[in-house]
Amino acid sequence: MDTSAPAPGDGGEHRPEHTEPAPGGGPAGAPEPEILCSRRGCRAPAAWVLVWNNPRIHTVDRRKTWTACDDHRDYLADFLSVRGFLLETVPFADFTG
Repeated sequence: MDTSAPAPGDGGEHRPEHTEPAPGGGPAGAPEPEILCSRRGCRAPAAWVLVWNNPRIHTVDRRKTWTACDDHRDYLADFLSVRGFLLETVPFADFTG
């Protein structure tokens, strides 16, 4: 049985978890994985990093990140800001975290 095909009715929308490459990267010459927007269903490349934490459960120095394309930057930033979680928004190319 081929388990690589989407299950009936799932439409193939499943996307692997968003992960950063492991320290040291992969084998020499291997392409780095493309980092995508964190907005559900978006397949656009990331242009922004939204740095946040939830002060109710994270220590002050803990930093979490979401990535955003240009189209979803404001939506994701507003979601985090309304909850008091957003710390900063950085262009993806400038992010060193």
